[in-house]
Amino acid sequence: MRDAAINLRALPEQRELIDRAANLLGKNRSDFMLEAACDKAQAVVLDQVFFNLDTDKFKRFTAMLDAPPSHNPGLERLMAVTPPWSGSKG
Repeated sequence: MRDAAINLRALPEQRELIDRAANLLGKNRSDFMLEAACDKAQAVVLDQVFFNLDTDKFKRFTAMLDAPPSHNPGLERLMAVTPPWSGSKG
């Protein structure tokens, strides 16, 4: 059950356009707007986690991922610390 309200103001011509599009799809204004907003929101979120690379850049990217890590003394010190939740001293 939908119980979270989303309110917004629109110009009359925007409302008419939305209503026209909703009617063409056999939807009411609320369903049409909610679906359109969710589609856009998903695209924005995916844009933050998905990126497109051409073949050459993808090969370079995967080569960097597959390469052994470089020497990092700070990370080595951090990984040698016993976490306080482990209960053992080390």
